[in-house]
Amino acid sequence: MPYTLVSAATLGFDLVRLPAGRAVAGVLLSALQADDGALARLAAAHPARGLERDQRLVVAVRSRRARELAVAVPHVRSAATGADAAGDRAAVLVQQLEQGTIGDAPTLERLLREDVLGGEHPAAGLLAPDLLAEAADVLADAAIGYWAAGVLPPLVRRELTASFDRVADTAPVAGPETLDLGAAGVELAAFLDVLRGLDDAGRARWRAAVDEGRAERRPWATAMHEASWAAHVSGRTRVLATAQLHAVQAFLDGGFDRHDGAAGAWNAVAGCVQGIAMGDLLGEGALTVLRAPLTRSA
Repeated sequence: MPYTLVSAATLGFDLVRLPAGRAVAGVLLSALQADDGALARLAAAHPARGLERDQRLVVAVRSRRARELAVAVPHVRSAATGADAAGDRAAVLVQQLEQGTIGDAPTLERLLREDVLGGEHPAAGLLAPDLLAEAADVLADAAIGYWAAGVLPPLVRRELTASFDRVADTAPVAGPETLDLGAAGVELAAFLDVLRGLDDAGRARWRAAVDEGRAERRPWATAMHEASWAAHVSGRTRVLATAQLHAVQAFLDGGFDRHDGAAGAWNAVAGCVQGIAMGDLLGEGALTVLRAPLTRSA
């Protein structure tokens, strides 16, 4: 399944179940929020900068081989074949989702290069094409390196992420409080702050809220689609995607784990983000469904 910015909640579903998914979210946030200066700094960190032709070829070959290794990240299709078919259907589904992703490394890279850094990026057009290509290489290498951190040899992962990490260490990504959501930006930042600070009791309340709402799965999917469509027609797709990526980090910082992500807690959080961010454009029914876990967990 290809990733898109419109379906950022689906991407988040994979990221909260990957060993270094938080770092992948950080790479994508850096790309989404980068101005022309930040993109130029990323380009300047390109591992082939200043190298002779033969040396640049070595760098390119290493990058290609790393991507070949990255396909070993389990996909939900392969996880399904190894699941215990004799178990409870719901438990088997969660097991499959814990073990495999919906997307893969090539779709992640395509998202970064074509959607995130595409024509709608406010700063990408300010750079010369060769500089933008170098910045895209640095970001893509880091995204793949963290995406596949669970299967790549540590040295290979570090080679992919080192250039981005050097730049990121000097310019941290802005927080969700900077999102252009009007009054909703304050509520979203507060929601993510609470999520980040959850203790055992708080996580237990969220899990209970998820269990209570399982019968609402179909209206939840419809409401999520309505919110995504509202973001698209209002020109706020990139802002909503940025909010969902911040939610990935808050979800993991709040102590939720891979099982929580697979069992529904991430969908509950992602729905709340959609509801808060797009609340001014949604009907009461969709808002009630999306914000229900927040109400139940209070």
